[in-house]
Amino acid sequence: MTEIAAPTPSSPLRIVVIGAGQIGSTFASRLARNGGHEVTVVARPGSPRLAQLQRDGAIVDVDGTRAEVRVLDELDEDTPYDLVIVTLLAHQVDAILPALSRSAAKCIQFMFNTFDPLRHESVVGAARCTFGMPFVQAQLDEDGRLKATIGAGGQKTLMARQQWVDVFNAAGLPAAFEPDMPLWLRCHAPLCVAFESVSIAAMKRGNGASWKEAIGISRGVRASFDLIKAMGYPIYPRSKTWLDRSPIVALAGTLWFMSRIRGFRELLATGGAECEAIIDAIVLAARLQQRPIDDRIEGMRPSDHGLHSANRGQQGSRPGLHI
Repeated sequence: MTEIAAPTPSSPLRIVVIGAGQIGSTFASRLARNGGHEVTVVARPGSPRLAQLQRDGAIVDVDGTRAEVRVLDELDEDTPYDLVIVTLLAHQVDAILPALSRSAAKCIQFMFNTFDPLRHESVVGAARCTFGMPFVQAQLDEDGRLKATIGAGGQKTLMARQQWVDVFNAAGLPAAFEPDMPLWLRCHAPLCVAFESVSIAAMKRGNGASWKEAIGISRGVRASFDLIKAMGYPIYPRSKTWLDRSPIVALAGTLWFMSRIRGFRELLATGGAECEAIIDAIVLAARLQQRPIDDRIEGMRPSDHGLHSANRGQQGSRPGLHI
């Protein structure tokens, strides 16, 4: 595939960030303030976040530091942006795919958990489509002020093109090149489901998921890995290969333990809608492979944990998790 050339990291770029939650706001603020780029932020029409951004005319950190950005409620399809960064959740992207397809943007980078990245590539075109996974921790307070922790524990945002890795690093957003980002995302999606589902179970119980819940979710991850292999893909990267070959109790023990960490479960228990959407995508992939739907995959759903309905439609972005 021929990549479209990008300006050097020191050259000002026209960048638009679609999704003005924690992750999108962090990227936009650093790219504008530290990178010196011309940044536009697209927030959901009629949302409180759009009102906050329009009020401030900038992304404002909790210490009052401002990053001046342009604020829109929809993508300007006629502007030839150098880069579009999509930080919505996977199940929210379908609504904007037509606009992305029509847009004059030179490169579109999808940055969220997804089991079927190639579907997005088929819509916007392989030449200008790329993928990534954000690894930052951020919160927005009631006034829309941003508190971001970047690079904690040496974490780096993963990206499929070195040119954008360089742009992010130059803006103080630690990033690293991942040579097979679509496969990385496909293999990470079942773990994303596991983290969110066990967190929802933990929040229902109040102090952690049960061992039975952790075992059931772990079996769903294994069944999802089996499906990925049946589709002709290897389990990737090596850390996930190890999980695939380890006893179920190894992952179950990790999930059981992590569900007892309050910050972990409170952060990821908001992901009910994303969790359900990824399971739907896994189930659809099984149907397309003409394979019977594995009850272990369906068993990962958080619907019965009691918090799913309350969390349906949450807009907040969360960092990915390495394992």
